[in-house]
Amino acid sequence: PANQITQVEDIIENQSANTVVILPQDNTLEVTMRRLADSGIPFVMFDRVIDSVSEQAVASVKGDNEGIGAETAKRFIEDGMVPGDKILIIPGDNSSVPQMRNDGFFSVLLENGWTQEQIDSAIIKSGAMNWSRSDTKAAFEALLGDEANAQIKWWYAEDDELAMGILEALNGGGISDSAKEAFYATKPFITGCGGLQEYYDVIGGELYEDITANLGGVMSVTYSPSMIQTAIQDMVDYLDGEEVAQDHVIPCENVTSENVGDYVGFE
Repeated sequence: PANQITQVEDIIENQSANTVVILPQDNTLEVTMRRLADSGIPFVMFDRVIDSVSEQAVASVKGDNEGIGAETAKRFIEDGMVPGDKILIIPGDNSSVPQMRNDGFFSVLLENGWTQEQIDSAIIKSGAMNWSRSDTKAAFEALLGDEANAQIKWWYAEDDELAMGILEALNGGGISDSAKEAFYATKPFITGCGGLQEYYDVIGGELYEDITANLGGVMSVTYSPSMIQTAIQDMVDYLDGEEVAQDHVIPCENVTSENVGDYVGFE
């Protein structure tokens, strides 16, 4: 973030760019983004949106975070999840992104017969994983040290890297054989989101086949890695005098073993 602030401040001071397309690293850029907005330099934000300047942006290009949660819940229900089933949610951080994904997830549960009391009693959340595979691996190893957690069937990792952390933990030696057997006995389902090709290879049966054979299923929800292309195109369209949607939400889709071949992930 500090480096990005320096870059944006330099653009403002020296007028060294006519436009800016930016993924703000985090909310510490808010003051700088306000300065950029006040400078009159047109800008597009993508992925992470600084709300206080969103009305001054040419466009805010973002994935459908509530949709990610909603599509996850729909798939879990399709795969047999019923009101009251325990669900473990693994968030990436403590920002608004996991909150929106949770809101979408919970809204679908409520639409499908769950009561708020059932949601409150069924949901277990890990700590924030900092979008880190290694942090998730360590956390999952600790979680399966509790026999009750080994009985959970529905694992909602809010990023493909986090889902890979679960798989790496199951592939390693940090979990006892008895805990793994108890975990596999439920035929658990694991989901991620994002578009990581490595995880798509898992979904497609090309990686960790010995582990996925013991699971009920693995899936992901798209969070388009080509978002930067959309953001740049929005700026080009703006410069060409075309109308651009200021709130540009990119729809999400479930990725499963049935359709994973239709998607190209990022390395």
